[in-house]
Amino acid sequence: MNILIIGGAGYIGSHVAREFLDQGHKVTVFDNLSSGLRQNLFPEEDFIHGDILNYPDLIRAARGASDRLQAGGGGSSAEAAKNGYDAVIHLAAFKAAGESMLKPEKYSLNNISGTVNILNAVSEAGIPFIVFSSSAAVYGEPAYLPIDEKHPASPENYYGFTKLEIERFLAWYDKIRGVKFAALRYFNAAGYDVKGRITGLEQNPANLIPVIMEGAAGMRGEVQIFGDDYDTPDGTCIRDYIHVSDLAAGHAAALDYLKKSGNSLTVNLGSEEGFSVLEILETARRVSGKPVPSRIVGRRPGDPAKLTASAKLARETLGWTAKHSDPETVIGSTWRVYSKHER
Repeated sequence: MNILIIGGAGYIGSHVAREFLDQGHKVTVFDNLSSGLRQNLFPEEDFIHGDILNYPDLIRAARGASDRLQAGGGGSSAEAAKNGYDAVIHLAAFKAAGESMLKPEKYSLNNISGTVNILNAVSEAGIPFIVFSSSAAVYGEPAYLPIDEKHPASPENYYGFTKLEIERFLAWYDKIRGVKFAALRYFNAAGYDVKGRITGLEQNPANLIPVIMEGAAGMRGEVQIFGDDYDTPDGTCIRDYIHVSDLAAGHAAALDYLKKSGNSLTVNLGSEEGFSVLEILETARRVSGKPVPSRIVGRRPGDPAKLTASAKLARETLGWTAKHSDPETVIGSTWRVYSKHER
């Protein structure tokens, strides 16, 4: 298949691109490089520098623009332009839950307005499938655990609200325009390519594990732990961490499902296990051999005490399971990258 990956130079996007390339698909990455890196591009893929807020950029890309730049000498721009795209993978959203509560305008513009541009371009170009990077943040405070797809959606932060609104847009474009979608509700993406082929660091990370890795590598003074008075065994938040290589495989499985079934799908991708902030911190200290200084600070608004996934639907419909999401593999694959930047 010929696939356009929007946000494919970012942390998750580059792993998704690598998975599709490994499976023999043609890949073009569309990215504004605001947080993505040229370092994350592969010689086999084409690259278009553009922004989802610039509709002319986007529609030209969706139609198979012929002036795309090759990442490293590989790929076939002319063939991509001639054949058009079979699918779009959408990973171009801001994703810091805490920041979204402080800067809702930023998240409205990029996540919601940008996605409307993407959907309009997909519709106008006649692309039949879109796989969307959604989030477990759509659920909010859990009414029960593990969280399955039938759980009420009531986001507690603005980031989660934008993801839920995008899912609703997807459902309407399916109904009206026939664009079939897979909305993948991620839990906490973490880790690095298990084969070591992706080494670009996240830019200004807000997620726990890269922040801890920066602390281990001496790239920041201390790690802030947001609250130790939650109703959990050690008082810190518990999250379901999914290795990014497993997440990438989930995207490929979702697109395969869309192509074979012709039905849209909303599905969780998680490891089905929960680990606290302190458990992750201690694992990082053990794996890295570094002390990783930390400090307890106040809670962040919109942070539920515990989130763990049910991935039963993904197993049953996609044949997908998490294979690399144990804490040692997640932390070990991440430390191999960050240790090269140790100060």
